Amino acid sequence: MATDPVCGMEVEPGTAAGEYEYEGETYHFCATACRERFVENPERFL
Repeated sequence: MATDPVCGMEVEPGTAAGEYEYEGETYHFCATACRERFVENPERFL
């Protein structure tokens, strides 16, 4: 399991709504809206 860095929800990487690589690490998201928020400003959520 992975934790969505935006909302904190636990997500299964294989079925996540989205993913994004940032500074060599892959983040998984529960929804495309969470992914979009993260992509706009990753440092806010890390």
